[in-house]
Amino acid sequence: MKLQQLTKTMSASLTTKKQRVMEYYNSAAERRDYYIDKNKYYYDDLTGFLKFTIPAGKRILEIGSGTGHVLAALEPSYGVGVDFSPKMVQIAKLKYPYLRFFKMDAEDLDLNDAPFDYIVISDTIGLFEDIQQVFKHMKHLVNEHTRVVITYNCSLWHPILSIAETLRLKMPRQQLNWLDAEDVSQLLYLEGFEVVKTGRRFLFPKKLSFISSFINKFIAHLPFFNSLCLTGFIIAKKAYSADNTKPEPTVSVVIPARNERGNIENAVKRTPKLGSHTEIIFIEGHSNDGTLDEIRRVCDLYKDKCDVKYAVQDGKGKGDAVRKGFAMANGDILMILDADLTVPPEELPKFYEAIATGKGEFINGTRLVYPLEKESMRFLNMLGNKFFSIMFTWILGQRLKDTLCGTKVLSRENYLSIQANRHFFGEFDPFGDYDLIFGAAKLNLKIVEIPITYKAREYGETNISRFAHGWLLLKMTMFAVNKLKFK
Repeated sequence: MKLQQLTKTMSASLTTKKQRVMEYYNSAAERRDYYIDKNKYYYDDLTGFLKFTIPAGKRILEIGSGTGHVLAALEPSYGVGVDFSPKMVQIAKLKYPYLRFFKMDAEDLDLNDAPFDYIVISDTIGLFEDIQQVFKHMKHLVNEHTRVVITYNCSLWHPILSIAETLRLKMPRQQLNWLDAEDVSQLLYLEGFEVVKTGRRFLFPKKLSFISSFINKFIAHLPFFNSLCLTGFIIAKKAYSADNTKPEPTVSVVIPARNERGNIENAVKRTPKLGSHTEIIFIEGHSNDGTLDEIRRVCDLYKDKCDVKYAVQDGKGKGDAVRKGFAMANGDILMILDADLTVPPEELPKFYEAIATGKGEFINGTRLVYPLEKESMRFLNMLGNKFFSIMFTWILGQRLKDTLCGTKVLSRENYLSIQANRHFFGEFDPFGDYDLIFGAAKLNLKIVEIPITYKAREYGETNISRFAHGWLLLKMTMFAVNKLKFK
């Protein structure tokens, strides 16, 4: 069908507002790439953020794909772009013949390529007449792992952008709405999506020597200044819905143990049955109190009553032990339980319920809600935990009250994704907590915290050195700021 015929056919089904917008973008399509080049600094930052959020090689749908610039930059294994300007789609097909582009109204998506790993709506949400209708038609294109990534220009910048358009410094737009993050989040919720993360970035939109880079990399992320940024973003996922056809998952409980001989048998006796099958894995950490012999005794004693096994870690540190345990695990759900039993094993069903029912994808224990038992946490440790809580909530864009609680739960599938992406952070964390938290944040997993009653240990002494390990944790926090915030 010729372009003129297609435009006429589409126009017949569009409202007056949509028809006006489509006709404008058809007329402006030839100039689209000119304005992208003219504002290269802005578009480089936008695509840089999207590439940080979306790994290459994924199945990606872009709604409002224009001439295909963003979709191509994301290097998808299978990329689909839809736009209701036939001229924009025509140009995109010529530029990127290895991607698929369709002339389509976003409010009436009709694709048979589901599910996509990511759906991107980049700076086009203001062009939709009925945003809720767009989200409604997205639902058949996602599964529980899909992430919806939305970027938009914050309404605070409306006057400045209007002046820039008048001066032809940027491409004029036919904006149909100026919704803020709360409005968009509410519409996502109404259509069965939940927001994982929101934020703002990019304060200085023109390149000016090192000044603009310094402002956008550092100043833009600081309180107050962040509220003035140009680019807003929302990352969302499909909300959980019960599926009774799925089999009950299996569970592996990994217990790193170093100098914990007096706690080994209780760890087995007190760990409840979880899911359709519960596997307990001890990873012994070169103890000098007979812990390994005790693990062997307990494994032999309980071998007919439960699935319990062990191994000796190759390296040092809890992080190394957890990675070895997870490599041995057979469960669909992976749990960490500290052998000191300060987090009671009886609390594990709360974690199982949260992840098995889809309430969260990374479940973290928090010791800082319920009253603490006497001597279970020293005053300086408490201050340190509160400090790291504030820092991590800021860094991750998701609330995290207790970064150092040893009990963490995630699916095997998501752990394997974190493992595959570990090169981004490197082997930097001897504790294992930050490795998993950073990895979950990078994948935009939904983080949920479970309050637990933190107990004083009954046997042995802590393996944590408050000052030496505190300094190491501080360095890892600064590392995270650089990798996740000041990127």
